[in-house]
Amino acid sequence: MTREEIMQIIPHRDNMLLLDEAVSENGKAYGKLHITGEEFFLQGHFPGNPIVPGVIQCEILAQSACVLLAGQSEGKTPYFTGLEKVKFRNPVKPGDLFETECEIIKSKGAFYFCKGKGTVNGKTCVTAEFSFALVDANA
Repeated sequence: MTREEIMQIIPHRDNMLLLDEAVSENGKAYGKLHITGEEFFLQGHFPGNPIVPGVIQCEILAQSACVLLAGQSEGKTPYFTGLEKVKFRNPVKPGDLFETECEIIKSKGAFYFCKGKGTVNGKTCVTAEFSFALVDANA
């Protein structure tokens, strides 16, 4: 999927759409984001040594997982509801290609429970379990 196709699934726009491309296959979602160094979240994190904040890495994982909901999320907004067992292993820096692998491990009604990891050059940078709910966009 391209950025335009991803925008058909999730409502994130402009600086908050944190995927360049994504694909869903065999029950897993794979996403990619090229870190250019111009991203808003690098401006002060940290001067002279920019590193992608952990919370942004977790957001990228969540956006990746949402591509698994193609066809189910129309008119809905995915709201983060939980973030657990987060581990950061290696920093993500400008010039890196941050790649994700996520899967939904359980769902109950509007709630989805996922796990995912983010890597750069095959090295794990972040792992997490997280959940979100699909909420009516006008709620």
